[in-house]
Amino acid sequence: MKVVVLGGGLVGGVIARDLAAGGEFSVTVVDLSEAALARLDGVAGIATVRADLGEAATVRRVAADHDLVVGAVPGWMGFATLREVITAGTPVVDISFFSEDALALDELARERGVAAIVDCGVAPGCSNLILGRMERELAPVERFLCYVGGLPAVRTWPWEYKAPFSPADVLEEYTRPARYVAHGAPVTMPALSEPELVEFAGVGTLEAFNTDGLRSLLATAKVPFMVEKTLRYPGHIERIRVLRESGFLRTEPVMVAGVPVRPIDLAARLLFPLWQFAPGEEDLTAMRVIVEGTSAGARVRRTFEMLDRYDRTTGTSSMARTTGYTCAAGVRLLARGLWRRPGVVPPEFLGRERACYEFMMARLGERGVVFAERSEPLG
Repeated sequence: MKVVVLGGGLVGGVIARDLAAGGEFSVTVVDLSEAALARLDGVAGIATVRADLGEAATVRRVAADHDLVVGAVPGWMGFATLREVITAGTPVVDISFFSEDALALDELARERGVAAIVDCGVAPGCSNLILGRMERELAPVERFLCYVGGLPAVRTWPWEYKAPFSPADVLEEYTRPARYVAHGAPVTMPALSEPELVEFAGVGTLEAFNTDGLRSLLATAKVPFMVEKTLRYPGHIERIRVLRESGFLRTEPVMVAGVPVRPIDLAARLLFPLWQFAPGEEDLTAMRVIVEGTSAGARVRRTFEMLDRYDRTTGTSSMARTTGYTCAAGVRLLARGLWRRPGVVPPEFLGRERACYEFMMARLGERGVVFAERSEPLG
């Protein structure tokens, strides 16, 4: 089976390597960056093509030439890329963190007869899978709470943060309004709002804040309380708020020495070198999903916890592992025919099917990404 990975960045490259390693796929990676493609030179089972994925015709042509597509482009171009892949009539598994509603492409996917699994990463992704499964095991689900964050293993001044995926998508998290559900009604709050401290075994105290991570769950899950919060080391919120309130994350141009400059572009240019991981620099991913509901007539709380770390053997970052291996599991799920219905498929749909949920979690477990689960009664 021929699989093409659109985007060979930090996560796309890991997806390509994982799919090629099993020998069941012929993998091609397409990217405009020569540096990204060079990192894959000589890897068995992977071919590389340099092309501009910002061109719709290129995306359609590449998609039509393959059996399955992986979308791993930056968020700002993700929706348009996904639309062209679906138009080409090729099944796709996507991890692009775009602001548009993926479900808007559902009718097109049904017309083309293809399945498009979207948001198939760690969060959104695994968090959705878990909630989908709990919707089948707890009747009803009363509350869903997800804490998740990717962090450098060593805290370094001034930011104590590094970006394990597209830095542009990180800034998007800090500016996009956060949506959640309270008492069955949608609520919109600024990003970084409602901070709280969270204790995480093996890491220590982290701070959590609202980000717009529920995405498709806002439309597909009938749960009266739902929220996702991002985790950072304490103090990060205040630093980002200073940037934001000082205007550095605005998109309206300002004149600088007679030249129009978007403040967010300047901030990105200055921050990204500071947020890049050095070769061999280690990271971790901390995640806790809490679901409350009723089982066998009794109220229970189910907690799923994952702490993943940089893989020293392969030099693979934790965020690339947890995101990339989830996406690769989605590709294998489609390739083996475990999901056949056309349309846009957010991961909670997969979670509602026990065979799909168990397949995805088993593939993650084989790669050392493990969710410890515990259950406790509620009064």
